Amino acid sequence: MKISQVKSILDQITTMGFKLPDGGMVPAHFHVTEMGHVSKNFIDCGGTVRLENAVSFQLWHSDDVAHRLQPDKLRNIIEQFQNTFGTEDWEVDIEYQGATIQRYGLAFDGVNFLLTTKQTDCLAKDHCGIPEAKPRTRRSNLTVKSACTPGGNCC
Repeated sequence: MKISQVKSILDQITTMGFKLPDGGMVPAHFHVTEMGHVSKNFIDCGGTVRLENAVSFQLWHSDDVAHRLQPDKLRNIIEQFQNTFGTEDWEVDIEYQGATIQRYGLAFDGVNFLLTTKQTDCLAKDHCGIPEAKPRTRRSNLTVKSACTPGGNCC
């Protein structure tokens, strides 16, 4: 989800929650402790130089159970961040403390923001010998006619 989409959603809701991939919720008394521009310059295994940019929100909670971050307050934090750093409409990453600091993507289900799992992938499969996955086909869907038939004594 891009930062513009987050802002648009925040304009439409009065309360917000963040749901973890396992279905649990980030405690309602969370804080957004930081927002940052994350830039990743790297070279993939095929030798292509790449650049990725994202906006990172860090969610955190403590013993302050009376705290509730409202959508308009988060929108103001985003505006201040954009006015300070002049970011483009980048994807949003979420940092949240699990067993270690975990990074998530972001989606919205109409009620809650969803922390979505991220996956690694090879970006240069054509350069490093990883074959593309072949589509699976049921034999019953094949249109090729065979001269051999059960009981035909040709096999």
